[in-house]
Amino acid sequence: MTEDTFTLLAIPFGLLYLAALACIYRILLTYRTTQGAIAWITTLIALPYVTVPLFILFGRYRFGGYMKARRSGNKALSGLLEEFECQTTSIPEPNQEEFGDELQVLCKLSRQPFTNGNNVALLKDGEATFDALFQAMEDAEHYILLEFYIVRSDRVGQRIKAILERKLAEGVAVWLLYDDIGSLSLSRRWLKELEEAGAKVASFGKGNIRRRRFQINFRNHRKLLVCDGKTGFVGGINLGDEYLGTAMDQEPWRDTHCRIEGPAVTGLQLAWLEDWNWASDTKPELDWSPSFTSPGEDKVLVLPTGPADTWETCALFFLNSINNARTRVWIASPYFVPDVQIINALQLAALRGVDVRILIPEKSDSLLIRVAAYSYLIQARQAGIGIYRYQPGFMHQKVVLVDDRYASIGTANLDNRSMRLNFEIMAINTSPHFIQEVTEMLEDDLKHCRLMTESDYEDRSLLFRLWCRTVRLLAPLL
Repeated sequence: MTEDTFTLLAIPFGLLYLAALACIYRILLTYRTTQGAIAWITTLIALPYVTVPLFILFGRYRFGGYMKARRSGNKALSGLLEEFECQTTSIPEPNQEEFGDELQVLCKLSRQPFTNGNNVALLKDGEATFDALFQAMEDAEHYILLEFYIVRSDRVGQRIKAILERKLAEGVAVWLLYDDIGSLSLSRRWLKELEEAGAKVASFGKGNIRRRRFQINFRNHRKLLVCDGKTGFVGGINLGDEYLGTAMDQEPWRDTHCRIEGPAVTGLQLAWLEDWNWASDTKPELDWSPSFTSPGEDKVLVLPTGPADTWETCALFFLNSINNARTRVWIASPYFVPDVQIINALQLAALRGVDVRILIPEKSDSLLIRVAAYSYLIQARQAGIGIYRYQPGFMHQKVVLVDDRYASIGTANLDNRSMRLNFEIMAINTSPHFIQEVTEMLEDDLKHCRLMTESDYEDRSLLFRLWCRTVRLLAPLL
């Protein structure tokens, strides 16, 4: 090898290792978990030519661009938040029996108040949800706000587009925000026709390239709809045929959504506005007067979470719920890949006598996550945690039930992506009648579940157990 050739090779390798050192510097300043930091640093040193590009694309844990957008629009949004809290009938007294310390924590995490006077309907499957969504859009008089992780141009998607085009022709304004990764298969023609009809459309990933800066590892996993600021929907259901069982003759996905009428809808609208402002750099004029047109008895808090928050809001929500449970904590999640702090909290809850039940699907759309769940089985069963696998179809709901004190319906899973990388949203309800409905729903789901035992893991082959433990190492990336 000549000296010139050596020099030509040394320069790019030197630059590569300088880039690796820059990545390590950033990791040391910003890492959230020791395990993730060590994994990144080790591979950056050993395989910089592979890991440097991967880190640039997937290594960020804080959504810097969104944080800047939040700060730039913070004055206007803060004003709306203050107005919202002043105008609503919130639960003001910390000493109220139903408003314990853990609910005060949730208000601080959310930056929103619990509100009285809501009317919430539990929607237990795709058919009930779509019927309610379609009707709410048909009844809209002023505007419709949509935000979904997955939007498809299948039969459900075509039905929604037809309704939106008809409402646009009537003079109703429509804003649609979708995630470009989740909606990768969405037809460009579907979007173009909707825009030509007058809708404002933005992609969470492509809408603001100037601010994004390679932050493609973040997803907007929220699923919500707001009509006229009066009626809102939130839960686990995306816009696709799979929830009706009409996609490729498959069984319908088991999922849960809820319809909210009342002042808590303003909380959904605030979360939508912040996301829309990030994606489009615009702030539409909306109705910010909390609605009391359908007064109810539900006490509701809207809790948005995401990687632009000051704290790991989603993880703190789960830890707060598990650590404060007194008699039971039941969690339904299609993805069960908890980190150390979550599994430890679940173990401690079970050891102090709390009825801990985790509902996960038998059938899954992710082989790696399904396999990883087996690796937690021994830890869970030894502490008394019940892990139940739902048998018919794919269970996709995200529900948390804590004692007889509150229930949450939303989009957050028990995995690292929801805890640290996704934008999620949940509606937390403290009303006894709603909690009873959720209890009955989960009890019915449990009838269709199989309780896992240690033998489900121990009686499998050594190769399978090694595979489970190996996949678990990837938990921070799943």
